[in-house]
Amino acid sequence: MLKTKKTICFFTLFMLFIVWVIFENCTVGVTRYSIACEHLPKAFDGYKVVQISDLHNAQFGKNNSMIIEALNREKPGFIAVTGDLVDSNRPNFDIAVNFMKQATKIAPCYYVVGNHESRLGKSYYILEERLLDIGVKILHDEVTQIKKDGASIQIIGLNDPRFAHNNTNGYDKLLKMKLTNLNLQQGFKILLFHRPEAFRTYVSADIDLVLSGHAHGGQFRIPIIGGLFAPNQGFFPKYDSGIFKEGRTTMVVSRGIGNSIVPVRLNNRPEIVSMQLYSV
Repeated sequence: MLKTKKTICFFTLFMLFIVWVIFENCTVGVTRYSIACEHLPKAFDGYKVVQISDLHNAQFGKNNSMIIEALNREKPGFIAVTGDLVDSNRPNFDIAVNFMKQATKIAPCYYVVGNHESRLGKSYYILEERLLDIGVKILHDEVTQIKKDGASIQIIGLNDPRFAHNNTNGYDKLLKMKLTNLNLQQGFKILLFHRPEAFRTYVSADIDLVLSGHAHGGQFRIPIIGGLFAPNQGFFPKYDSGIFKEGRTTMVVSRGIGNSIVPVRLNNRPEIVSMQLYSV
């Protein structure tokens, strides 16, 4: 009798675990942050930014209805798409373009390329042309401004280092050079860049808010410890998910939405990141 009870208990726990894993991998959550910003103009107090990262051709609901409905509910000032919109291992431009076509109807969309776009070679420019045709604002190592009630904030978009350089070892120097060449103005600056591991470079450049992805939350998350492994950071990555702050710089690292090489997440639900900015 005792053995039977243990078997039933084990089977029940196993089934609950399976259900939990399926739920985590088949739904998308919204993670909301309130971020106090010392240099944010008063006109932008309460301004909302929503981040999509690492879609990797994933689909949640018909035509990605789960994600689109969530974006609609958030009512963002703009949507930041921080790389890996497609997956180079199984590229499907139609999924990416159809998703972005719906997203641009909700709010202006600013997009930077990730390492997977860089692997597409010349075919990437087919994707880019289609995205431009539907109104996506693509930032290739450039800066633009958003204006509101006479005030403005700067939106900086940098290409993933692999987009133009095969060797990405020590690319901090390259990032510093790019940021210097942009001749950024004084005032509030938001940087869209796929990789979070160069956090110290963003701090030294006095960037106010950095939006990154790439780490996929560490793929398998261990309670208290965090993510298990992230590209370019290795095991137990420091910048796997959430908010990191030093000086005037706040970095938000999205766990992303889709997967690439490893098709399953554990304790790591796909996420849309919604940030409300406050002036202090």
